[in-house]
Amino acid sequence: MSRVSPRHIDPKLGENLIEAAAKLLAEEGPQALSTRRLAAAVGTSTMAVYTRFGGKEDLVRAMVREGFQLLDQEMTAVHETADPVCDVVALGWAYRRNALEHRNLYGVMFGGPGLGGFALTDEDRQHGRYTLSSVVRAVERCMEAKRFHAGDAQLVAHQLWIALHGLVTLELGGYLIPPYDADTCYEAQISALLVGAGEDPAEAAAVMKRARDRRD
Repeated sequence: MSRVSPRHIDPKLGENLIEAAAKLLAEEGPQALSTRRLAAAVGTSTMAVYTRFGGKEDLVRAMVREGFQLLDQEMTAVHETADPVCDVVALGWAYRRNALEHRNLYGVMFGGPGLGGFALTDEDRQHGRYTLSSVVRAVERCMEAKRFHAGDAQLVAHQLWIALHGLVTLELGGYLIPPYDADTCYEAQISALLVGAGEDPAEAAAVMKRARDRRD
């Protein structure tokens, strides 16, 4: 008696569906996010979509969590060095790099009207909050080294996040006005925040150069 081979399941099906869903949202809005369109985009069946995610809310939630997981991987890949201020700048570069590489997911991660009325829960947001831990740790090390003023590391990390999120949003939307490109604006903004946190202005300029060389 012959045995029937199980149907091959693409191990990247979930990842591909998430990327396709994010692309549909970014390019055509929430009305395009149908099971039929999504299945066609990755060459699978509508049943496979339902089996993987259930309903639209589960799919959106998966996109949010996947986006922050990729961000966390990018941030934790920035290794600690003997220069914690340079590490802060390097974490900022990592944040921007992730947003540019996964721009469609970035548009979903923080909720908003583009999700078609779907509201993120506090549990969903917690997946985003933990990605800030690398920045908090780097700021704490800057304070321990007396490069930053002693204070609330969480607050300083939030200030950096707020500034960087604003820059990335304008960069992805194409709103920056030449000759002020994203790199120029990033270095000016982060340098000002470093000085505001307590870094010596001359040293902040040197740090930006070291971080640029480290990135390259």
